[in-house]
Amino acid sequence: MQKLEEQFTQAMFEIYRVAKAEAKYNATIFLQMIADRGGLDTARYLINQTHPSDGYTHLYERGRIDLTVEAMVVENAKWHSLFTADELERAQRRLMEYGYIPQRP
Repeated sequence: MQKLEEQFTQAMFEIYRVAKAEAKYNATIFLQMIADRGGLDTARYLINQTHPSDGYTHLYERGRIDLTVEAMVVENAKWHSLFTADELERAQRRLMEYGYIPQRP
């Protein structure tokens, strides 16, 4: 499980890099959260919030919901075992509320 969590953290850093390069969004708070909490705890924290994060909103405004933590978690079955069924449903519901239909492998 540890190896999968490390891979997940690397994937979180990658969506930060892609968001900065492609969406011109420099998510410094997100980056700091990953550094402080690790990728998995950061994702769980963001998914379990009652409202989307500011970063989620910024990515939505740029048309890049695909770069949110929620999309990364829902769309890649590799990560599903790291989250509860409730967290996966919450992430999917948030995506759909913003008009994003998650892509399934």
